[in-house]
Amino acid sequence: MVDRPNQQVYPLVPVADRQFSRSDENIEDSGPLTPDHVLRRKKRIKLAIYISAFVVFEIMVILVFALVLMKARTPKVRLGTNVTFQNFKIGTQARPSFDLSFTAQVRVKNTNFGPYKFDSTNATFMYQGVTVGQVTIPKHTAGMRSTKKVTVTVNVNSNALPSTTKLGSELGAGVLTLNCHAKLKGKVVFMLMMKKKKSAEMNCTMTVDSSTKAVKSMIC
Repeated sequence: MVDRPNQQVYPLVPVADRQFSRSDENIEDSGPLTPDHVLRRKKRIKLAIYISAFVVFEIMVILVFALVLMKARTPKVRLGTNVTFQNFKIGTQARPSFDLSFTAQVRVKNTNFGPYKFDSTNATFMYQGVTVGQVTIPKHTAGMRSTKKVTVTVNVNSNALPSTTKLGSELGAGVLTLNCHAKLKGKVVFMLMMKKKKSAEMNCTMTVDSSTKAVKSMIC
């Protein structure tokens, strides 16, 4: 065997150790790695937070809508005092009669936080319980927290009255008292989705002054 003087001998490194060293070098070069299960856990936590927040929001919305619906108020309906007569014929105490034609405003006051949509209906005018005229209130919508004014033309006369009424004495006093009744049926609409049925009634007493040919009083 030939001697080789002045030659340095290095110890042998196992193959596994060399591979491990190279793996360590790669890890150091690429930085620390986060395990997959940790990433998946973070994603699940975020998803759970989002779902919980959405559920809480939906519950709050439903509660608010429920409270609003429970507080839905009945609209108010009345006959306006701005009555204009086109025909005004009133008899005497000896020969009592009347034949009137006038325009009036039906006012639907809606105090809800949503529009009130009502169907067409009839308003009945009576004298001492006897129907003396009718008019149709057309289908309309009263906006949110507003008053809808519907102009109607009314014709009333005494043709259907029996002779036993006190029309003669009332005309002798220079007044004519008429009663008006109507019932509106409709729905209050919230957020274009939620609806609640509401009916509103109108009961008004109109006193007409025969000397001035104008409405003396209107009580609703």
